[in-house]
Amino acid sequence: MSTQVDIPGYVAGTWVIDTARSDVSFQVRQLGVFTIGGTFDDFEGTIVTRENPRDSSVSAVIRTASVNTKNKIRDRHLRTDDFLKVEQYPTMTFASTGVRVDGDSFLVDGDLTILAVTKQVTLTVETNGFGVGHDGKPLARFSAYTEVNNREYGVIRGATAVVASNKIKVILKIEANKQD
Repeated sequence: MSTQVDIPGYVAGTWVIDTARSDVSFQVRQLGVFTIGGTFDDFEGTIVTRENPRDSSVSAVIRTASVNTKNKIRDRHLRTDDFLKVEQYPTMTFASTGVRVDGDSFLVDGDLTILAVTKQVTLTVETNGFGVGHDGKPLARFSAYTEVNNREYGVIRGATAVVASNKIKVILKIEANKQD
């Protein structure tokens, strides 16, 4: 692991995720043959970049009822007790616990809570740039990915487990606006 951290244009501060310009998506294999993708359309988050990037943090909340696979029947089923139990568990959360450098990427460790089950996950994060938006205000862009085992969270059980893979790829494309 590299000890040098060099991010062109890096700006320390508190950043709020711009949900209109960001994407929280997932992919899961079904029947071992094809991949189904989807998004969560209602989320929020804050990124705090520190002078030393390793001291930075991120927290996010995703509203489970906002799951969107572009198939209304499947989306309704995903919201039921067979999967996300959105009535009982309306949100899933992520809170970072540490940041490590790995080449040109950062590894952001954190606690991911789904269905009241919390597990440690690691996001591989790329800094896509710091700059100024069309409104003249500072913005930052990041992309990240991880893989989670949905059975560890109790998301898939029983007969459904035969149809869907236990591994879910999570892909994040984030644009955030600096707070004054």
